[in-house]
Amino acid sequence: MKFYDCTTAPSPRRVRIFLAEKGLILPTAQVDLRNGEQFTPAFRAINPDCTVPVLELDDGTLIADAVAICGYLEELHPEPPLIGASLQERAVVTAVNRMIERDGFHAAMDAFRNFTRGFKGRALPGRHDYEQIPELAARGRSRVEHFFRDMDARLASREFVAGERFTIADISTLVLTDFAGWVKLAIPEDCAHLRRWYGAVSARPSAKA
Repeated sequence: MKFYDCTTAPSPRRVRIFLAEKGLILPTAQVDLRNGEQFTPAFRAINPDCTVPVLELDDGTLIADAVAICGYLEELHPEPPLIGASLQERAVVTAVNRMIERDGFHAAMDAFRNFTRGFKGRALPGRHDYEQIPELAARGRSRVEHFFRDMDARLASREFVAGERFTIADISTLVLTDFAGWVKLAIPEDCAHLRRWYGAVSARPSAKA
């Protein structure tokens, strides 16, 4: 297998943390997003959507989605379970993780890519160009702030995001929280439960991946 990564991008970081929690090391190729390597013919042949991460399997199959890559790795290496040890747990973790992407990741992406000067004309990742919409940046910031407060309420009754076990839902929330910092959105001071959780998960060795 070969993992196409970019150390400065949030999405592949989710896979790196997942790998670190599993104790796995994959051959890795860095893709220089800052200088547009993702748009070169060579990388378009790997992923026409011009995004990372991508996992290339030994038979040439390409998986170009962070959560799908993690799901594949979980099937190969089920311990420790990071998506779920039972059918019920997998369903719960998957649902929570999708909520995090919908309400958190997409919001932070709107706030960042519709505001940052370097993404002028590139407000969305992928093969097509889209102009920035400042109103979406403002709405994204508001949505992230709501997400933090909703997550604080959720963590009032549990140790981790999806229950009593560290899972991919915690990985996604950790990466999102750090990503939101790029637009100076931090966990509110009065969100004690979320701040407690963030301190614990960010101290895990895998968080440095």
